[in-house]
Order: sequence, then C-alpha cells, then structure tokens
Amino acid sequence: MKGVLSVFVLGNLSVMGWINLVLILILVWLFGGQFYTYFIGKRHATIVSNEDFKKGMHRAQVIDVREPNDFKKGHILGARNMPFSQFKLFKDSLRKDMPIYLYDDTKTVAPRMASKLHKNGYNDIYILKSGYDKWDGKTKSKRA
Repeated sequence: MKGVLSVFVLGNLSVMGWINLVLILILVWLFGGQFYTYFIGKRHATIVSNEDFKKGMHRAQVIDVREPNDFKKGHILGARNMPFSQFKLFKDSLRKDMPIYLYDDTKTVAPRMASKLHKNGYNDIYILKSGYDKWDGKTKSKRA
C-alpha cells in the first residue's frame, strides 16, 4: 500500500513540482559533494589559515594541485605543481618525512589529494583553508 501511495503522489506532481524536485536534487548533489570532499580532507589533513600556512611552509613541501595552466598564471612562491589529475606520476617524488602543504582554487581538489596521499602512507598533510584566491603571501606570476 505504501508503494502504491508514493507512486500515486509522485504521479500527480505538476510540471513545476517536477522542476522543483529536480532542482532540489541537483542542489543536494552539488553541495553534498562539496561537504563530503571537505570532510574527507579534514579527516586526513589539517586545514590551516593563511598565517599558519606561511609559518609552516618554509619547512615543508608546498604543492599546488591545480592544472599546469592555472599554475603558470600564478602560484605561491616556492610551490611545486603536482596536478591532482597526474597524481600517479608525482606521488613518489614527495618525501614522507616532511610535511606536505597543499592548496588549490576550489577547496575541493586539495582534500581529495590529501585523501590519496594518506592512502599512500603520507601523514603530515596540511591544506590552505582559503585556497589560492585568498592567499595574501608572496606569489609568482607569469608576466605578459
């Protein structure tokens, strides 16, 4: 009876009702994915402010996980580019005995990278909370 009732209720939705339902599902999917990624990153890394990132980065491996074109446009001074999409190529070039400081633009790629690094035996991982867009330290950018 319950299954018949739910089919009856869903079958009687108006066109606007269906559109609203689809929009709600899309929003849940988008924001749910970002929250999931953020919390996965928090489980495997420490999220740090600009100030804490600046304090620790001089004794660490600073990794920009954005794609090469974004890195070339501008990056944190002293950072190495290791795009998330090429993780398998770069993972063995990182030292396990030094902290790893990660950053990106979207605040979703760095947590995913932290998770992958953790699965490969890296433990001392930090993520820039605000991402590169809000970075107020020294940068290097391509000159036109």
